[in-house]
Amino acid sequence: MAHSARRRSPAPLDEQRLGELALRYVGRFATTRAKLRSYLQRKLRERGWEGARPPDVEAVAERLAGLGYVDDSGYALAKARALSGRGYGKRRLGEALRAAGIGEADGAAALALAEAEAVSAALRFAERRRLGPFAAGTPNDPAERQKALAAMVRAGHDMALARAIVRMAAGQEVDREELRLVLQ
Repeated sequence: MAHSARRRSPAPLDEQRLGELALRYVGRFATTRAKLRSYLQRKLRERGWEGARPPDVEAVAERLAGLGYVDDSGYALAKARALSGRGYGKRRLGEALRAAGIGEADGAAALALAEAEAVSAALRFAERRRLGPFAAGTPNDPAERQKALAAMVRAGHDMALARAIVRMAAGQEVDREELRLVLQ
């Protein structure tokens, strides 16, 4: 016997179902207040509303934040560690925090961490992409150097730091202190 191709549409949301949906979401994903609000608003558009009062997505997000299920500053720090660990810079982190709806106050510690890790992250990126001192050979072609520089800047690194790393000869010993001075 063939099953019907039509699926039963989920029931419209009410206050209890909205709260349960939010709780399930924060249980599965590290998230921010803004991302949770966006998710709940999308679910309301998809399923509709049948509560006695209008839906208060903001109150649901704030209640879960108050209970500690949503922590914007914790999310920002985790994002900073992850991006820095993969070799991305402070500017790229700032873009990710804005996209996640993280405010200035909640993102301050994360941006400070990214700033402190700037040289290490840039070197990780250069090593992963085989640029500067990690290249197989020193590129003689200015277009190749420009391409490497552009990649580092797109990854969120400071132009002066990126330039200093890209200019290094293949196999050259890396002086982290000298690179830190470039940032000042």
